[in-house]
Amino acid sequence: MRSLPRPAHVPGTAYQEKEVTMAVLNFIIDNILINAAVILGLVALLGLILQRKSVSECISGTFKTMMGFMILSSGSSVIVGALEPFSTWFSAGLGIQGSVASIEAVLAVAMQNDTIGRDIAFVYAGIFVVNLLIARFTKWKFVFLNGEAPIYMAMASILFGVGLCGFGHVPAVLIGAVLGGICCVLFPALAQPIVRKITGSDDIALGHFCTLGYLLSAGVSKLTGDVSKSTEDAKFPAKLSFLQDTYLAVGAVMVPLYVIMALLAGPEVVAEAAGDKNYIVYAILQGITFCVGLFILLTGVRLLIAELVPAFAGIAEKVVPGARPCLDCPVLFTYAPNAIVYGFVFTTVGTVIGMFLWPLFGLPMVIPGIMSNFFAGGTAAIFANATGGRRGTIIASIVHGLFISLLPALVAPFLGQIVIEGLPSLAAYTMTDSDCISMSLFYAWLLKPLAGLIGV
Repeated sequence: MRSLPRPAHVPGTAYQEKEVTMAVLNFIIDNILINAAVILGLVALLGLILQRKSVSECISGTFKTMMGFMILSSGSSVIVGALEPFSTWFSAGLGIQGSVASIEAVLAVAMQNDTIGRDIAFVYAGIFVVNLLIARFTKWKFVFLNGEAPIYMAMASILFGVGLCGFGHVPAVLIGAVLGGICCVLFPALAQPIVRKITGSDDIALGHFCTLGYLLSAGVSKLTGDVSKSTEDAKFPAKLSFLQDTYLAVGAVMVPLYVIMALLAGPEVVAEAAGDKNYIVYAILQGITFCVGLFILLTGVRLLIAELVPAFAGIAEKVVPGARPCLDCPVLFTYAPNAIVYGFVFTTVGTVIGMFLWPLFGLPMVIPGIMSNFFAGGTAAIFANATGGRRGTIIASIVHGLFISLLPALVAPFLGQIVIEGLPSLAAYTMTDSDCISMSLFYAWLLKPLAGLIGV
């Protein structure tokens, strides 16, 4: 057979092909990989197809899985919206200034640089590939389905790999993908014994990069608490029996907290969010809104687990035998809802203590991230309650607050040392999420000196 003539080289064709490749990759990341509802829907669909379910069952299971996650996300959004003014009142009421711990803010700055944004996208996609390879070919059967968390790990890898260690872009991407993929298996595996204790089964795993704080809380609680006296077993006098309802109990704590912070901040500060409403009435409504968000979130969690876990069994049987889905931290909230309140309140106490304590050791002052105090603090308390009950949860949550205020203070100076052409300075920022910070410190404390020794 005569071979076909090769097409003549067209100037710019390679560049156009590269642009098309990047466009496809960005589409996949922006619309599928980073969209947890789509990921979970596709996972549920694949699992149901592998189980040879009917078309009707596949559509129903996929739809309800996506709907469960979107309800969960809606609840999270309501909670975040209610916490935003609380955070402002907190800072104004205590009259403090410093770096606010926010990994989202660091990501927003990093994505302003097109090259760094491209590298983060490559690492993000690579993390999923490495995670699936490890789950398929090793005994560590954890599939990370939290679509948001890996992008923060990817960001930390690129910022510290390129900007601090001086790695080239290709090595930084490869190292970040491998380390991130390992983290997607390692941290769920470390947490699984406690998750199993919390849920009473091995059906789900935790996919949230605050795991080191959770494990610390579980350990402290085990040493200091009494597991027989759970946060969920609180008994109230007849006049206070209404507090046995989870949402009323949460409201009994959160509404007074909002009112106290509004009083400390003053009507002028609160008016920025309240507008023409009386500032105390607005604070009360925000406290109730917080409870509404929690109700929506827990409703979504129940629906998500009810649909996803049976559907995922098909993947566990056919594609990655024995696989466990690693889901975001709110999936644990239904197992100990009272502990969430303990965790938020006492983690906040710990972060306030740390805010004033760590500067005495030459570290920068870090203003507590209220969202982290709720989501990470609540999950840490659920871990603590499983190992040490009510007393252990209180003590462990304060320690957890100290821990998650220490790590942002430790990493802040290194963020200020990151130098990448076209990237704004990160000196005014610091990060949250203990596992991502630990990865960043791994680069700063180990890989950077190692790179210097070998002349990279």
